[in-house]
Amino acid sequence: MLEQKYIDREKSWLAFNARVLQEAADNTVPLLDRLRFLGIFSNNLDEFFRVRFAAIRRLSLSGKSGEKILGGISAQQLVKDITEIVIKHQTESLLILKGIENELETENVFIIDENEISSEQEKFLKDYFIQKLSPELVTIILNDLAEFPLLKDNMGYLAVKLVMKKKSEVRYAIIEIPKTMNRFIVLPTVNNKQYVILLDDVIRHNLKSIFNIFDYQSIAAHMIKISRDAQLDIDSDLSKSMLEKISTSVKERRVGEPVRFIYDKLIETDTLQFFLDKMKIVSTDSIIPGGKYHNRRDYMDFPNLGRYDLLYQKNAPLPIPGLSLEGSILDKISKKDYLLNAPYQSFSYLTKFLREAALDPKVTSIKITLYRLAKNSQIISSLINAAKNGKKVTVQIELQARFDEASNISYAEQMQTEGIDLIFGIKGLKVHSKICVIERTENKKTKRYGFISTGNFNESTAKVYTDVTLFTSHQQILKDISRIFDFFDTNYRIHRYKHLIVSPHYTRTRFYKLIDREIQNAAQGNEAFIKLKMNSLSDFGMIDKLYEASKAGVKIQLQVRGICSLIPGVKGLSENIEAISIVDNYLEHSRIYIFGNSGKTAVFISSADFMTRNLDGRVEVTCPIYDPEIKQELMDNFDIAWKGNVKARYHSYKLDNAYRKNNADTIFRAQIETYKYYQSKVNNLKEEF
Repeated sequence: MLEQKYIDREKSWLAFNARVLQEAADNTVPLLDRLRFLGIFSNNLDEFFRVRFAAIRRLSLSGKSGEKILGGISAQQLVKDITEIVIKHQTESLLILKGIENELETENVFIIDENEISSEQEKFLKDYFIQKLSPELVTIILNDLAEFPLLKDNMGYLAVKLVMKKKSEVRYAIIEIPKTMNRFIVLPTVNNKQYVILLDDVIRHNLKSIFNIFDYQSIAAHMIKISRDAQLDIDSDLSKSMLEKISTSVKERRVGEPVRFIYDKLIETDTLQFFLDKMKIVSTDSIIPGGKYHNRRDYMDFPNLGRYDLLYQKNAPLPIPGLSLEGSILDKISKKDYLLNAPYQSFSYLTKFLREAALDPKVTSIKITLYRLAKNSQIISSLINAAKNGKKVTVQIELQARFDEASNISYAEQMQTEGIDLIFGIKGLKVHSKICVIERTENKKTKRYGFISTGNFNESTAKVYTDVTLFTSHQQILKDISRIFDFFDTNYRIHRYKHLIVSPHYTRTRFYKLIDREIQNAAQGNEAFIKLKMNSLSDFGMIDKLYEASKAGVKIQLQVRGICSLIPGVKGLSENIEAISIVDNYLEHSRIYIFGNSGKTAVFISSADFMTRNLDGRVEVTCPIYDPEIKQELMDNFDIAWKGNVKARYHSYKLDNAYRKNNADTIFRAQIETYKYYQSKVNNLKEEF
């Protein structure tokens, strides 16, 4: 039996990001989508260093080992291990990018650099530089500055070294690569060949023009990037509003401690040392050699060049059978529950629900929680519309949604101006639940309608994140939602809920009881099983409970897209547990929890993962599914994904991301089969009519 009981959370996360990198390396994935996955890999890594690595680094510098909370490894060792793994992944990603670029050339798409510019392209780029790029550039000569300028978090910079003709004096400069411009410049097509050049290389090509007042004999420019600690330090000043505190803290984040420094490995040693010294970066920070280009997250927005043959085919979102976007949604929901599974089905049902509530004269109030919102949010527009129509609108908006703080502050100010009642959370608890309840006067009585979701009310991410939303008029469930909003108002009182499972007070103990019931069923010789789909599983207490169930003979199937600290398939510990991760075109984000319950299967949807923060440190909502058709639909969803043998990988202590083949004769790609499942539901309904 293995000595270790848990996989380290950070290493498991890095293994997840390696699965994203596998998609970038996969020859069966369309070429431009492979570039997108490379961008996602890079973006994920940026966030990891700003949040998780920063926290481990703080712990290591405190002098504490942190072994208890880190599952047996010291923070100091973990910092070293992470850096080694990241350097390996970065090296691999550069090779993958080079391979993709070579394959693009066979498709007549060429990504060129400053040394490959033709005379015709020279004319185009000269005009581009003078008219567009040059006015956006921020260039700073560094030698004579009393204080080194603050380099922005995750911005790309060119570190420039000029060797002057006079006495071979060395001058250093820095050029900020503008974020306001597209990183990729599409050049004119020549003989059906398409050309793209990076903004960085256009700057390199024009170094002579930028530094034309200096009499230098040589000039070199290499890219560098710094990641800063993204921890928010919230002011305890009671005289300030939460809005003011978060706003100030977000502004102060820009001067957070450096946690990672990436540089072009071809940079000259003296130039590298100059920047490390000036920025006070020491060996305890993660110093990572890289390639010529950083901020490869920008590949998420690589231009499609009109080459749709090099992209995944887009499937149009399907309608929900029996629920029309043209009729009254509230009227339909009053008769039965409906489930929305985005992006397979249209997210428009959710915005239509809110738009209808905003206009309906019988609707008196709307209450909703908001976490992450789209750039131009239709949700916010609908809520403001409702307020203008005299509805009492109450919004709990989470100002501490990581990296969305500034956006949420802006929306909060906008809603305040329109007379919407805002709640800014509870001290010490993030509100991560996805709930909405409206009140409508019918026959002189108040009737509630609402929805509960596993994901954000965000029409942009709903195109790529898989999430399920329950629309219901179940009065007892909705009464529980109203109690949650009461808790936001009077959080010194712990409310009781008859149907919903709510963190931080009840989720852990309730799930323990659900698992215990399966253990008891197994002990009595009854069928006992647990099927869990989530983003992350890292809470040691919940893992131990699942180990206990496995030892008792409960069959457990886990679909964990990201972090999985549980080690499956270990004799005497977890031999009855199988765990897979699906990484594909859509990001698997829904949380679906299924318990055998001696033939009376219990099914839940939730905003909560099995992470300590979700169980004990946030307001989360888990909702039981009572409608037999929806219950079956969710079980079907789980089972379809479980059959996957194309994009499913095994979780194991090896962290090797081995693909699951199932020895099947036919390929079964879960996301494609899920779409077909919903397509067949639509087709069956058409046949009935």
